Amino acid sequence: MSSSFQASILVASPSHPNSVAWSEENLLAVASGHIVTILNPAKRLGSRGLITIPPGKPFSVGFIDRKDLLSDCMLHIALSRDSSPQEKQYRENRPCARSISWSPIGFASNSGCLLAVCTTEGHVRLYRMPFLEFSTEWVEVMDISNMLYSYLKNTNFQAANFRVSEGADPSQACFDEGDDDDLPISNMRKELKRQRLNTLPVMEVKACSQNQKSTFTAPRLRSRSSKKVFEDDRQSLITAEEYASRNAMLSSLIVAWSPCLPQTSGCGISSANVLTSSCSVLAVGGKSGVLSLWRIHKPESYSIMNIPDSNKTVLVGLLDAHDSWITTISWSLFISDASDPLLLLATGCSDGSVKIWQACCRRLVESTEPSGLAFSLLKEVKAADFAMASMVSLTVSGQSPNKMLLAIGKGSGSVEVWTCDILLRRFEKAGSCDAHNHAVTGLSWAFDGRCLYSCSQDDSIRCWILHENSLCEVPIPSNTPGVEGSADVPNAFCSCLGLAVSPGNLVLAVVRAFSTALLNPMYEARALKAAVEFLWIGGQQLEISSTVCPDFEVKIFPDFPEKELISWENNILWSLNQHEPLDKPLVVWDVVAALLAFKQSIPKYVEHVVLKWLKSSVGVSANLSEAIKCLPEISSRKLQLLNIISKLVVLKKVETDKLDGKSQLLEVIGGAEDEKLDWSQLHSNSEMELRDRLIGYSFTVFLDFASASRGKGTKPGYWVPIGTTQMEQWVASHRKDVKNDLKLLADEVRTVKKSQRPSFCEYVEKEECSFCSASVPFDSPDSAICQGVKCDTGTHKLSRCAVSMRICPIAPLWHCMCCKRWASILAPSPIFKMPGYYPSDFKSNTDDEHPKPWCPFCGIPLKKLLPEFLLSPSFV
Repeated sequence: MSSSFQASILVASPSHPNSVAWSEENLLAVASGHIVTILNPAKRLGSRGLITIPPGKPFSVGFIDRKDLLSDCMLHIALSRDSSPQEKQYRENRPCARSISWSPIGFASNSGCLLAVCTTEGHVRLYRMPFLEFSTEWVEVMDISNMLYSYLKNTNFQAANFRVSEGADPSQACFDEGDDDDLPISNMRKELKRQRLNTLPVMEVKACSQNQKSTFTAPRLRSRSSKKVFEDDRQSLITAEEYASRNAMLSSLIVAWSPCLPQTSGCGISSANVLTSSCSVLAVGGKSGVLSLWRIHKPESYSIMNIPDSNKTVLVGLLDAHDSWITTISWSLFISDASDPLLLLATGCSDGSVKIWQACCRRLVESTEPSGLAFSLLKEVKAADFAMASMVSLTVSGQSPNKMLLAIGKGSGSVEVWTCDILLRRFEKAGSCDAHNHAVTGLSWAFDGRCLYSCSQDDSIRCWILHENSLCEVPIPSNTPGVEGSADVPNAFCSCLGLAVSPGNLVLAVVRAFSTALLNPMYEARALKAAVEFLWIGGQQLEISSTVCPDFEVKIFPDFPEKELISWENNILWSLNQHEPLDKPLVVWDVVAALLAFKQSIPKYVEHVVLKWLKSSVGVSANLSEAIKCLPEISSRKLQLLNIISKLVVLKKVETDKLDGKSQLLEVIGGAEDEKLDWSQLHSNSEMELRDRLIGYSFTVFLDFASASRGKGTKPGYWVPIGTTQMEQWVASHRKDVKNDLKLLADEVRTVKKSQRPSFCEYVEKEECSFCSASVPFDSPDSAICQGVKCDTGTHKLSRCAVSMRICPIAPLWHCMCCKRWASILAPSPIFKMPGYYPSDFKSNTDDEHPKPWCPFCGIPLKKLLPEFLLSPSFV
């Protein structure tokens, strides 16, 4: 197996499969025992976030008679709520995180991701980053279990009359390693029998006021003296089966977020509507075999100020999926031009069965009442050996858009792969093998379904490729780009409990637990519990045999195998192309990190890859002067990618290892002075092109408002043009460089009378310093210096908004970590959609979409700048 290029130590060890999840904003969450650890893979030794799992208490589900306590279905409930001395000692153990899942980006109030956490006590809660609280502890947004309990209580638990699965947790048969502090069942039974002699035959689980957040009284047994209260409650007695059914319905085991549901119109979906996706579905599977499906909407507007979390949440379905415990869930989205988009769902059960469901996205978006009818069963894969389905991974093939790929990992260690033609509904078993010796604890598709990664409790990690209806194992790349560092964690692992692939599919994160027998008992065994290892998979072989000849001279790069260099080139280009669709956030940390790593050792290879991508994107030969001329014809997203690569890879100096006491600095790729100037000019012209589009769109909307042809723009949350005066001044000072169409628009804006100018556009001609009220001239679109005449402190250097060019107020601002610009308002969505600079695009793209918290020059999500001791994501 490949050695890791970096690793992060965890303070607690994971205890359940699939314990790691990678978010779309490049944060890594690990369910490490009683806490959830959030890491930034770009700063493995930096700050961290955490979620301390709070203790949960049972909900009030009814009362049962004493004789019903002896029922088989009540045994595990009675044991778990026993109040014997042994049980009190058992309860001192804190609850653990059982399942975690990231939402798509944009569901937090600061445009980030929400993290769903399911605990071993069956509670599900959603958390967001503490960008306002300046704390490492993440903030709870909502309690899904509380909402489910309220719904079931209002319906008198009619929706909970499902089959009940009895017995112990089937997953623990595979993942528990035996704890010396476990409570002996025989002692619990003796203590329970002794207590029954002194108690009344009613068990009560009473809830506190719903106004108190997630606080419930603990279950208790009434004494014989409360006979009158017991007689009053006899009217609410339920059977043991009903009690167990209600309890199972509220006991969650697994959570999973779906992709964003695209907005549809008519038949099919247009690419222009992908940006308007506003909701996702959170699936929660429980012990009853029922899935609760929650449609959660994005906030109506984003802010980094102190505003309440405003996610609209709707229960859209209760799906009776299985007869036993739901152990794993996976989502995928199928978009076809011939039909409405379909949401695909795979569910695995403790009895080994796996079911694939489909639902029309339109019905889920428009649904207002909970129902399971939105999902229809597409296929059921029955288990021949009845081994638990520990993991499933679902994806739609990138090479065959109508082809669905389903991977199933079993508790026995085997892996199965099924394929399906979604339009024809034709299923085929593509391959199966005994992949591991113990239970499969991680399963993930990568590179559009071209390869599959799996890990197991036996501490093995493998990569698979489908070849002629069989699963063929291929080695994980063993060579590390750049200068290899010394190992910072001991190689003393005993189990692997999950894996996750980075947004660009170039890095694999693996969670592994240490073996106490292999560690030094004096210091290592006390400090080392588990670790997250990061492996480079950009050089992953995606075919069994390849006859492709490299288009570069192999002798120039003697330190790397030829096949891996070809794979790195293809996978980096594939990753960059995957970020061109607008529905995917621009997160290229792994691409930039890989190119910088190669730049340390073989910069010529980086030059080759970058120029090849530039040639394929721009459509010209690898001549930078020709590329500069073609910039107006390139889409905004490609221009933003070009800005990131040119700024962070090509024009950035990279510090290598210190040799002979001196630090070596590698210059820009190629090293020639004229090439530096060409790249600098290309970067400058690319930013100028994006600024032209932003100003042209602002002028068009301003003129539209001024002519009163539209009655829009004053609604809260919608974008309005601000700073048109400063934009006029910028066009006037750059008339030799800007396009004629932009000059004409600027002249039209200048001729608009003051009485016709919309008041909400804040047409301010003279600006004042935010600190001393001195006048501030317009010299640069990014920064300004006040004249400092009215104060003794001298001049102040001020930042200008990257969107409006206005002076930024003294308030929390949006920040771009790539170009280091600031923004006080957000950019309009249409400028990110522009395929090129054409005057007609400005009017055709004017709409009422909410502004996007993305940098108009780099395209990456904007965030609040936090101090170094707090966790923040790294998009590049």
